[in-house]
Amino acid sequence: MSKIILYSYLRCSTCRKASIWLDKKNFNYSLIDIVKEPPSRQFLALALKQFSNEKRKIFNTRGKNFKLIDFDILNASNDEIIQLLQADGKLIKRPFLVFGERKIILGFNENEYSNIFL
Repeated sequence: MSKIILYSYLRCSTCRKASIWLDKKNFNYSLIDIVKEPPSRQFLALALKQFSNEKRKIFNTRGKNFKLIDFDILNASNDEIIQLLQADGKLIKRPFLVFGERKIILGFNENEYSNIFL
């Protein structure tokens, strides 16, 4: 099985659902606090590539921190987006799951997880 990294926020109920699902299925994964240690430049660049037509999807648009910023996602460069996300992990859609260092899964949807992992 490929390596799984789950960037999560302790107070996020959706993140807890994802980790509970992974635990119940007996997957080994690394759990990282997305606020203390946001995803690397490599993983954020992979997410931007994967969601190139939906850059907004990478952001936690319902979060307080997102609502406080004045940032034009559509006209920003990938480097500008990566710098912003690395500066504040709460801006990143979570959970942010890295599968095999080649696929990013944003949020938690049990059907999506099942299709990828089972």
